[in-house]
Amino acid sequence: MKEIIKESISRRVKEDVKYMKELLKDNSDIVFREFRIHELNAAIVFIDGLADKSFISDYIMESVMHEESVKYHVDEIKERILAVADMKEVDTLKDGINAVLSGETLLLIDGLRVGYVIATRAWPARGVSEPSGETVIRGAREGFTETMRFNTALVRRRVRDTRLRVVPKSLGTRSKTDVVVMYIEDIVNKSIVDELNKRVDNIEIDAVLDSGYVEQLIEDNPFSLFPQIQSTERPDVVAAALYEGRVAMLVDNSPFAIIAPATLPTLFQSPDDYYQRWINASLMRILRTIAVVLSLILPALYVAITSYHTAIIPSRLAYSIAASREGVPFPSVVETLIMEFSFALLLEAILRLPRPIGSTIGIVGGLIIGQAAVSAGIVSPLMIIITSLTAITEFITPNYEVSIALRCTRFLLIIASSILGLYGIMLGLILLLTHLLRLKSFGIPYLAPAVSPDANDLKDMFIKLPLRYFKKRPNYMKTVDKIRQK
Repeated sequence: MKEIIKESISRRVKEDVKYMKELLKDNSDIVFREFRIHELNAAIVFIDGLADKSFISDYIMESVMHEESVKYHVDEIKERILAVADMKEVDTLKDGINAVLSGETLLLIDGLRVGYVIATRAWPARGVSEPSGETVIRGAREGFTETMRFNTALVRRRVRDTRLRVVPKSLGTRSKTDVVVMYIEDIVNKSIVDELNKRVDNIEIDAVLDSGYVEQLIEDNPFSLFPQIQSTERPDVVAAALYEGRVAMLVDNSPFAIIAPATLPTLFQSPDDYYQRWINASLMRILRTIAVVLSLILPALYVAITSYHTAIIPSRLAYSIAASREGVPFPSVVETLIMEFSFALLLEAILRLPRPIGSTIGIVGGLIIGQAAVSAGIVSPLMIIITSLTAITEFITPNYEVSIALRCTRFLLIIASSILGLYGIMLGLILLLTHLLRLKSFGIPYLAPAVSPDANDLKDMFIKLPLRYFKKRPNYMKTVDKIRQK
């Protein structure tokens, strides 16, 4: 049901206060403080816990109640009397009430058809700390918090450019969540900004509680396993994306920023890659690529070889595999699915439990249960090794959402290999590649720069060249200012 609020502010404070009390009834934390400024009635409205009461007393009420000339010059309140840094006028009760619900203070005075919204937000907030999900060896140790204004400040420290734009928006008909869209005006492709604004403006939902809501509502293909928008806790990642011509969004109450467009190669990159020498970064990227391939196809290869293609492996290895599987009552595909499912359960338990308990569960699940399963003959020792290698290679992926997508794809490849063997794996990989080639993020190919016709874009893909060779921004982003350094 759409909320209907009286539009205009009357010249009578008591009438407006009575209306707001009726509208906001049964709310013990909303404070209505009525007082007089000489012969004029006045009132302030704020929420206890979201607004700073000391600031309200010292800089709002103290200023207006002890001003002798206010009865003659009531319009001077904004220009001369109120000693506050951030204040704006509103001419509707709807805007005033929305500001109060956001932690601001509304000042109403008899005879004025406008109200004054004064910035008094002072709710409890978590301090800036190191991001837990994106640890780096070298680089900043700052991470976003749940307070959007802190987050914009963290980005501002890294982008001291007059052309940085921080455009405010509000999402959620009931939650009225503050959102900002950030981009550098003379770098970003205007069509990307226009498309993102169009999708955001079309969102009609009652509440937005996290940036994940926005991410799901504006992505190109909601049925794809792969994320088409990057999420990050790190302000330096956001700043780097802005300098490349991308667009970032910060959502109040969420410590995660979202960046669009996103491509699969960029999701495999780590901030560490740019803070260390190119040789180290290139070796880590090659290792990361090999790990991704292994995590994707290793269990499926095991199923295909043990079920259909034992002749392609050396005889001694085939005998060794057969000996290790002796006594296992399940076919290899069932054995593999049991271990993959058990690993997924174990990982979920580790993530959801408190850290001290989670680490204990990891040791118990990884060692005791695995050893017991082998001793009981439920799975073979080789399957334990393959599952462990798959887990290790999956954890190398920097982006958690991509690792989840790879895990889901791995299940599909295991099933395909159990039906068609190696042909099933090849067919699955062809279908996966076809899907990724068709996928786009805000008009940008999802596999860029791998599919970019410009060789300059390949300098920052599997191998990262020395920083001095990054003269231009990625060509596939179609930025306005293409020069990065001279």
